[in-house]
Amino acid sequence: MKPQALRRRALLGLAAAGLLYGPAASWSAPETAYPAKPVTIIVPFPAGGGTDVIFRSVQQRLQAALGVSVIIDNRSGAGGTVGTGFGAKANPDGYTLVAATTSTIASADAVYPKLPYDPVKDLVPIGTIGTTPFVLVVTPSLAARDVKGFVDHAKAHPQALNYGSIGNGSLSHLAGELFKQRTGIEMTHVPYRGAAPAQADLMAGQIQALFDNPPALLAQVRGGRMRALAISEPSAGFEGLPTFEQAGIKGFRPQLWYGLMAPAATPQPVVQRLRAALDTAMRDAGLRADMQSKGVTPWTVTPDAFQAQIRSDIQLWGGIARSVNAKAE
Repeated sequence: MKPQALRRRALLGLAAAGLLYGPAASWSAPETAYPAKPVTIIVPFPAGGGTDVIFRSVQQRLQAALGVSVIIDNRSGAGGTVGTGFGAKANPDGYTLVAATTSTIASADAVYPKLPYDPVKDLVPIGTIGTTPFVLVVTPSLAARDVKGFVDHAKAHPQALNYGSIGNGSLSHLAGELFKQRTGIEMTHVPYRGAAPAQADLMAGQIQALFDNPPALLAQVRGGRMRALAISEPSAGFEGLPTFEQAGIKGFRPQLWYGLMAPAATPQPVVQRLRAALDTAMRDAGLRADMQSKGVTPWTVTPDAFQAQIRSDIQLWGGIARSVNAKAE
């Protein structure tokens, strides 16, 4: 047999035995099971605020469900859009997640003309965590003891009241604008970089009113450092406080939801692993009790329902923002 024929026969024999081509599959690096290192959640508000408090409650249970450390990274600014934008543009490998809220996902799009992310296209829902109502709190030096007294005071002293928010375009801001619309009063909006500085100025009397959520307010209200006048929905810790509807303010029921999201290109198996871990964390009775004690109602829905809620709220709060011409500075 000629040498060329012998060589061809040898190659065919090796191929048939899997010795020439078969081992090629073993040359690729094996996939590493997710997660293999700590996971970071970007909380786009300062430490101590409502969003931070809630995600730190979830943190420990999520760590247990994932089997790795979960790190909270506070990146505040521009009503939560700075940190959200950072998280949305992070490496989509499942190791950088975003703490999402109604304000950073639903209302920000209408308020920030140069929003550094698209709430629908740049982020994928992992799951929901809870909802919380809004409370109207005032500085203790203000004479008003209820909503009627507050509205009467505002009408008797036009432009004398300043109300704070956790940032331009946040739901805290839009809730105040909607309240003005519903009651016909005038107040001057003062934006802050998160809940903590807004609360500090409220307690110091630099502003007179603030719309915020129970987790950020409960300790200060109980300590007498601010006075709660009304709430949008009944909540633990604020038993006996009338709702705005009960106080005569019809059609005023703002709520804030909290959820977990990831960069849109995150692989589907990783998203599913995160969803399963979050579901496990949210079933923990201790976590649910802790959330409820902070004024948060646990809320778990399917990812599709979460996405539908996002689209609905973009339309709702975006419409309100445009109606009052709420624009970021």
